[in-house]
Amino acid sequence: MNDGIFIPFSKATGEAFKMMLNLEASTEEPEVRDAVPNTGSDLNIAIDVTGDLTGEVLYRFPKKTALEMVKIMCGMEFEEIDEFVTSAMGEIANIISGNAMTGLSEQNIICDIQPPKVLVGEYEMAQVLPVLCANVRTGVGDVELDVQLS
Repeated sequence: MNDGIFIPFSKATGEAFKMMLNLEASTEEPEVRDAVPNTGSDLNIAIDVTGDLTGEVLYRFPKKTALEMVKIMCGMEFEEIDEFVTSAMGEIANIISGNAMTGLSEQNIICDIQPPKVLVGEYEMAQVLPVLCANVRTGVGDVELDVQLS
């Protein structure tokens, strides 16, 4: 997998956080890993990708970050990750992934996404391919972005 595949996801993440949450985001340089260590994230959103590329994109949110993002989105305080929080974060991941598909299409790579899988608690990607991993830093906390496509 090359960094060119990662760029649309990084760009789409920054744009969605800015548009939806008014948060500036900066993505660190991605690292290629053969295995993704479980970061102990509290909320994981997995999006399956099909088409010219297949695989999975995983957004890993610490609890505090997810709760702050939902607070910004809807103006309500949440103490725990509940159905409303998981739905809102799933929608953010869905929007980011959809926008990334548009970015890939500009490289003549045509893909589609499946509905988000919301996973509360620890989650590990199936390690069938190398994974491009990077932290996305925001003012309310970091999000880990893991892209595993071939």
